[in-house]
Amino acid sequence: MHIWAVANQKGGVGKTTTVVTLAGLLADQGHDVLLLDLDPHGSLTSYFGYDPDALEHSAYDLFEQETRTLDQVLPLLQSSSHDRISLIPASTAMATLERKSVGAEGMGLMIAKALAQLWDRFDYVLIDSPPVLGVLMVNALAACERLIVPVQTEFLAIKGLERMVRTLTMINRARSQKLRYHILPTFFDRRTQASMQSLRSIKRNYPDEIAHAVIPVDTKFRNASTAGVVPSALDSSTHGVRAYGMLLRWLQTLDKQSGSDGQQRS
Repeated sequence: MHIWAVANQKGGVGKTTTVVTLAGLLADQGHDVLLLDLDPHGSLTSYFGYDPDALEHSAYDLFEQETRTLDQVLPLLQSSSHDRISLIPASTAMATLERKSVGAEGMGLMIAKALAQLWDRFDYVLIDSPPVLGVLMVNALAACERLIVPVQTEFLAIKGLERMVRTLTMINRARSQKLRYHILPTFFDRRTQASMQSLRSIKRNYPDEIAHAVIPVDTKFRNASTAGVVPSALDSSTHGVRAYGMLLRWLQTLDKQSGSDGQQRS
């Protein structure tokens, strides 16, 4: 099972769009995909028609006990608009976890332990993380084997990227195995000087980390969100979906080159 997380300490950079689009393309390939929403705002949860304020069970449940059995995790799975994509939704109650985690041991590994129970049921897990460095993002980073960092191609987002890279440097000092991360330029518009300059800056400052894809501005993403379907189901030929297809092929090539069969069972 491959576990990929999508995170940035700045909001509005395309995290949920990245998760949903990659999930759709993976499902179109025939993979069984689990989406895990760890953002209390619940954008991914709302995308598929669930209300984060009204859910009886959510990812919050994964933090209530130190250990989780398969029978405890399975009821959290919800359906989506794609028959190969399942969702563990977020609830607004997750915003309280930061306060509850103070002084608690092992809180950073709760998601990794829970996902181990689903090992044989999914080919890929994609985690949507909150734009805040705290217990939820730490869980996402601890659980994943690969991290995608979407960055809007504009000046302020690049300044936020510097903060995220410092965080990842700190995280990697504490990990036994270095977390591989890829910076993904998003909302790119080649007609604007700001986008062009920002993309050049990312390439110059992070030549080894930048992904081999650039995601353009594409209004079809908004249309897919309104319909509650993955973008490839609405229109697989748009510039945005094709760009994510390029990203996915590149990521899968990296996995093949590294001989990765996914995360090892905990």
